[in-house]
Amino acid sequence: MTQKIAIIGLGSMGFGMAKSILAAGHHAYGFDVNSEAVGRFVALGGQTGQVSEMAPAMDCVMVVVLNATQTETVLFGDGTNAGAGTAWAQHLRPGTTIISCATVPPDFARTMAAKAADLGLNYLDAPISGGSIKAEAGRLSVLASGAEVAFKKAKPALDAVAEHVFALGSEVGAGSAMKSINQILCGVHIAAMAEAMTFGMTQGVSPAQTLEVISKCAGTSWMFENRGAHVVAGDYKPHSSVNIWLKDLGIALDIAGKAKFSAPLTAVALQQFVAASGSGYGLEDDAAVAKIYARNAGLKLPGEG
Repeated sequence: MTQKIAIIGLGSMGFGMAKSILAAGHHAYGFDVNSEAVGRFVALGGQTGQVSEMAPAMDCVMVVVLNATQTETVLFGDGTNAGAGTAWAQHLRPGTTIISCATVPPDFARTMAAKAADLGLNYLDAPISGGSIKAEAGRLSVLASGAEVAFKKAKPALDAVAEHVFALGSEVGAGSAMKSINQILCGVHIAAMAEAMTFGMTQGVSPAQTLEVISKCAGTSWMFENRGAHVVAGDYKPHSSVNIWLKDLGIALDIAGKAKFSAPLTAVALQQFVAASGSGYGLEDDAAVAKIYARNAGLKLPGEG
């Protein structure tokens, strides 16, 4: 079934998702504060326009912004920045489905769902995993929770962007809780990759050798192989930035604190990303956390003079 789908947020993830929606044959409409990103999307065959004019015609709205604050502003803001898509909810017709993809606390997702319900809108708590390459290939994993009607109406859009859609129940917040579990593992694995690779350098083992060998051993992980390759190449163009982890691991620790649950590995990993951000690497690829280990040990990573 062909749908009219708005993608709000055309960053590294949202742009790839928008391309996947276009490729699936849907009518895709892109919105972002970055006019260049919108222009690139329109050049591919996508559409854009004024929110007040476009929103009532949408079947689904996918919100692919950075955080909870941006999600709330986009959906329920004051509407003064229409080009960026603020205050979408007030323009959507009842029965439209909101697919919220940012990593946010479960309590926040429940609050957004309640506000959407007051306007007669469906809300799917649907954070995503897989990175920008899988977003562009339509092979993301979506960790979703919400009412059956939200899943039903979101299915065409989800099928276009995802290889795996995990239906985690009817209670909004379960998707966001699962995303925090995923982010704990991802953040810890990236920090562990950085520690292992730079430790190897102190023993005369190059990052390239470590990547080659450990990728075939029990110590490997998807994050080790993916981000380790960035270190070996000396390429820190951001696919997922260091600063993302200050937010995502911070959310996980806040949730853990409310549950009176100790998460020491998460806390240690977060401090490494904080150090990387504070050292000026916040907008670089998250593999740049290796630079903190290297600097502290007096080492030079590949690509450094």
